[in-house]
Amino acid sequence: MLYPLYEAGHLMLAPMRLAAEATKLACENPFNPFAYAPQSRTMAAGCEMFERATRVYAKPAFGLGVPERVVWERPFCRVVAFGEPSAELEAKPKLLIVAPMSGHYATLLRGTVEAFLPSHQVFITDWSDARQVPASAGRFGLDDYIDTCIALFAALGPDLHVAAVCQPSVPVLAAIARMEAEDHPLVPRSAVLMGGPVDTRRSPTAVNLMAEEKGFAWFERHCIHRVPGGYPGAGRAVYPGFLQLAGFMGMNLERHRDAHHAMFDHLVRGDGDSAARHRAFYDEYLAVMDLTAEFYLETIERVFISHDLPRGTLRHRGERVDLGAIRRCHLMAVEGEKDDITGLGQTKAALDLAVNLPEAAKTYHMQPGAGHYGIFNGSRFRQDIVPLVCSFMERSLRPAAPRPAPVVPAPEPHPIILRHGPVMQPPRATPARAIVWPEPLGDRPGAIPQRIAL
Repeated sequence: MLYPLYEAGHLMLAPMRLAAEATKLACENPFNPFAYAPQSRTMAAGCEMFERATRVYAKPAFGLGVPERVVWERPFCRVVAFGEPSAELEAKPKLLIVAPMSGHYATLLRGTVEAFLPSHQVFITDWSDARQVPASAGRFGLDDYIDTCIALFAALGPDLHVAAVCQPSVPVLAAIARMEAEDHPLVPRSAVLMGGPVDTRRSPTAVNLMAEEKGFAWFERHCIHRVPGGYPGAGRAVYPGFLQLAGFMGMNLERHRDAHHAMFDHLVRGDGDSAARHRAFYDEYLAVMDLTAEFYLETIERVFISHDLPRGTLRHRGERVDLGAIRRCHLMAVEGEKDDITGLGQTKAALDLAVNLPEAAKTYHMQPGAGHYGIFNGSRFRQDIVPLVCSFMERSLRPAAPRPAPVVPAPEPHPIILRHGPVMQPPRATPARAIVWPEPLGDRPGAIPQRIAL
């Protein structure tokens, strides 16, 4: 019932929102003699704040001043490429930015895209709002997300670089591990993981602790709702974007409150530049999208509660996801010192789990003073992180040295506890043996597609 009530609330406020807009226009009209009174500017500011607080924000545009092309598309995702096709653009290395599917649109990474445009062919995943996808398109869970990543890596390869921002770090790692296990020829050259929750047992944040304290059933009962009528996805079970936005703002409520008070003061004083910056930020921040229920719940359970990837129990289509299979794709982990969403060490865990990747192919950077947003956007990102990432990607294109024999870590001894009996110790661990990698799957049924044409 929450989703219909939310929609009904917006409809009920629509007349007042229109009245506020009309009042604002009247107070700012230069032909209105009362517009020059000090009270008129205060009234206009109040009307604008009310209208913005009750508005439903549409998906923003990238607006980077370069041509945008859709080069790959499925019901739940499309890939946008930037720049007019030319020999000069083709000569640049390819970079796919995997945007998070966590409530905000891919345009939140506008600054990330802009930072790499001079040096790379930039592609970005543009995930669909689940309420805009018809129910006939089927489900979209974590396995489907991994399938999408594999298909994109194959479609945009060879010599593709990948940057996963926050949430997609886990499915991107899983996709790379499965491609490596299949000896796929189009495995990405490198992957940069920025603030990704690879192992949330390390330095757990309030977000991580809440997932463990509440449990799966609580999220399923309180966070999943059906899309109401009037949308293409009517009837689909989703995690509504307005709930995610409420959670984001609740984490820093005082900061957002102070920002809106400052916005009101800027409008009253006529500080147009400061007001414009506020509008630009919140037009992006308040634009949210719905997530499919299956993807949201599977991510909560397998990433934040069960910790399947670091424990080695994550499976994709029935096959185990083993980061020890990664031996060709270079990995870089980027973390922020003051990140309150993904704690220190959570992303670095990927480097520790890739036991068969040479140390020379691993890079770690902790950005001093940066929060979660600062490791993929802002001045610190442009000045400090982007040059390091570009250098890392360039190194990954150099011929690799002969790799050593894979290492199989000895199993950890755990006592076997019977339901009604004594504790028995397991036999001594057997000596480690080299892994025999399977032959390429070729055209065998169920094999990962070798390439998908754009």
